[in-house]
Amino acid sequence: MKITILGSTGSIGISTLDVVRQHGDRFTIHALVAGRNVEVLASQILEFRPAVAVVADEEALLKLTRHLEALKVGRELWPELAEGAAARIAAATAPEVDFVMSAIVGVAGLPATYEAIRSRKRVGLANKEVLVASGRIVMDAVRKYKAEMIPVDSEHNGAHQCFRAGRREDVTRLLLTASGGPFRETAREKLWEISPEQALRHPTWKMGPRITIDSATMMNKGFEVIEACWLFDLPPVKVEVVVHPQSSIHAMVEYNDGSVIAQISATDMRMPIQYAMTYPDRERAPVPRLDWTQARTWHFEAPDLEKFRLLKLAYEAQEQGGSATCTLNAADEVAVEAFLAGRIPLPAIAQTVEETLAQQGSQKAETIGDIIEIDLASRETARRVLAESKWRAASGRA
Repeated sequence: MKITILGSTGSIGISTLDVVRQHGDRFTIHALVAGRNVEVLASQILEFRPAVAVVADEEALLKLTRHLEALKVGRELWPELAEGAAARIAAATAPEVDFVMSAIVGVAGLPATYEAIRSRKRVGLANKEVLVASGRIVMDAVRKYKAEMIPVDSEHNGAHQCFRAGRREDVTRLLLTASGGPFRETAREKLWEISPEQALRHPTWKMGPRITIDSATMMNKGFEVIEACWLFDLPPVKVEVVVHPQSSIHAMVEYNDGSVIAQISATDMRMPIQYAMTYPDRERAPVPRLDWTQARTWHFEAPDLEKFRLLKLAYEAQEQGGSATCTLNAADEVAVEAFLAGRIPLPAIAQTVEETLAQQGSQKAETIGDIIEIDLASRETARRVLAESKWRAASGRA
């Protein structure tokens, strides 16, 4: 199987390459697509010998070229080098490619993923924005072109496995688990005092900065609710979130006879990545198996939707429909950047998103181009909301 990885230098991309490393007889790399982390990309090129390597822009391409020269890599060993959006699409739609891992953070990964679907590739979906920003358009394309989309997020991947246990029409609800993040037991008023450094300490998963902050605010779980609605054709009322700090159970599906099927595995992203790459086969585990001789306790509780308002906003945006979830994602990204830069306190992320949704409204989007335009407009609205607000952490008000 030949693979293109969109986002090869991020955490999902690195884990995907480790699965490839463990199954070299089954997988080969056609293309590695990265942004500007050319040092990591160069080392990946040396090890995996892709036919194509793509970076964000001309500046990154020049740096990659210089880095390969400094490493004294013979030109005959270089892949074809390219940059920009068109090159990303070409890498994802190449005729020889069988599987595309969509792991570029943000809407930057949307066009290449959409075109991979139109080219009838199997897509491993690790990019939340693809469905959060344009779920209807993307899933319509999956059906039209008979493409195969396997979710890589641990919760959706777990749900995908649970759905194999019964008939879809017999499903009464899907339960997505959430660790609760580092502030599950923190008093609501104390959240105004949280620093970016504290918020970046996730208790379970090792992830990039934005997704770690989204986990701390439970926005990430809100995005997963939206994704689940599109992936599994469910209304929001049938997708529930349950806080499970141990993160051993990733998802549960309840059937109409009251049976609940749960998917349990190690908290390591190589598990769902390998599942997506080998489905419907199951290869040997890429990580140590769970040790069932050890005593363990599993805890479950309902999320506090007043404390974690972004999760509530996600449900509301999905119910509203149209471009509301695209705006939700764009505003959150802008607000998270402001928090990480120390310009706003943590709860101000939710306030910024809520105000942006109110100002931007919901529009009808028919194409990926429409989604990109709405995303850009929503970001501008979010920046204006931030510029017009003065946050006072002590009072918890704008």
